[in-house]
Amino acid sequence: MNSPSIPVVGYAPNHSHDSSMILPARPEALAMNANDSALLVVDMQNAYSTKGGYLDLAGFDITSTAPVIESIVRAIKAARAAGIQVIFFQNGWDPEYAEAGGPGSPNWHKSNAMKTMRKHPALMGTLLAKGTWDYDLVDELSPLPGDLVVPKPRYSGFFNTALDSLLRSRGIRNLVFTGIATNVCVESTLRDGFFLEYFGVVLADATHQAGPEFVQRASLYNIETFFGWVSTVDDFCTTLATSTQIQGATA
Repeated sequence: MNSPSIPVVGYAPNHSHDSSMILPARPEALAMNANDSALLVVDMQNAYSTKGGYLDLAGFDITSTAPVIESIVRAIKAARAAGIQVIFFQNGWDPEYAEAGGPGSPNWHKSNAMKTMRKHPALMGTLLAKGTWDYDLVDELSPLPGDLVVPKPRYSGFFNTALDSLLRSRGIRNLVFTGIATNVCVESTLRDGFFLEYFGVVLADATHQAGPEFVQRASLYNIETFFGWVSTVDDFCTTLATSTQIQGATA
């Protein structure tokens, strides 16, 4: 008796789903090819994952980010080996914080970095300011030649950046998300990508929330139910490795 077929969605131009990589995901598997996909590394800066960084100073728990960094390292290695474009984001503003918007901007009022600096004026100029340690990517996740680095002034990687044109000029429509924070910049970027007709999948164990653990679960539920898909680093790496072996055997 034949097993039921697995529902597969995704964007794989000029290729049938049978010839594409099939990434296990919830609620359906995703078909993709290396040349139409990108791995997004969202805001893996000292600010968001390191003791003494902005999130830590603002009172958020960052003690469990080390495994996330390790998972992202694995995902990046697999993506580069498969020829998938890797894109790093860096969130922050100029040292004078003009890009943060000022008192006339809701960002200026809601940003926890800005609120923390207003509460502790001695920190002014040190949190999420370009050129500072806080703004820098963590040492474990250094871009290599061929990777792209996209600075962004708001939560979404699409807002006031060149991201959309960078993706479209490369024929990329499948976006694989890693990084921090799942419920803020990851979800914001994935939502905007959804509205722009990109297929977004989150590697759940390569992301971390800002806030209690239930926020992670809620954000992933929201994504897989309304805006995208959810997978794991193991499935991502295994899918790419299997595809590479098949291509090598048929070359």
